[in-house]
Amino acid sequence: MKNHQTPKIEVKARERTGSRYCRRLRAQGRLPGVIYGHKREPLAVSIDTKEIMSLLQQGTHVLALTVDGAKKTETCLVKDLQFGYLGDTVIHVDFARVDLDEEVHVHVQLSFVGTPASAQKAGAILSHDLSDLEVICRVSHIPEEIKVDLERMKDRTLLTVGELMLPEDVRAASDPGTPVAHVSFVHREEAVTEEVEVAPATTEPEVITEAKSDEQKKKAGT
Repeated sequence: MKNHQTPKIEVKARERTGSRYCRRLRAQGRLPGVIYGHKREPLAVSIDTKEIMSLLQQGTHVLALTVDGAKKTETCLVKDLQFGYLGDTVIHVDFARVDLDEEVHVHVQLSFVGTPASAQKAGAILSHDLSDLEVICRVSHIPEEIKVDLERMKDRTLLTVGELMLPEDVRAASDPGTPVAHVSFVHREEAVTEEVEVAPATTEPEVITEAKSDEQKKKAGT
């Protein structure tokens, strides 16, 4: 699916930087970021956290940014996201200035659908080796997601990048042989137990006593 419309979003320029100031911004519901590229000076900005996260969760890669309410917008690619130490919260976003006809490298989320016939057999485990795929395409052709139809695997146990059905004018940056999904099998081995027959005891157990001292031996001899 192509992004026919580039979402517009307003950002605010920020003069101050530093971790303490950025923490204060995040507490106010704004995400710190920077706009760079096209041989122009980087611009530190802040953006509404809920608004940008909603767009990112929809698979948006390209935005038309308006700085401080200016009429002119800048077409920018979401280039990088920085996460907190727990890895579950975005704390910073990098935007790269681009042209719609410019060719870029970008990671696109994979959407897995269906179940291969090989994964329906006893002991089968289906694993996804990739969650996203790096692709090369023009900015105007960046897909929101790439659909992976696992039923095309049929009885095979491996699906590679080279077998994916990519959108028009989109090509993979990864090696064609890179695994995307695979099926493995777990074989349960039956435990073999040996029965050991214990023969019944026919003699009484031997009693071991302490060795007699020399004095006891003399007394015994008298």
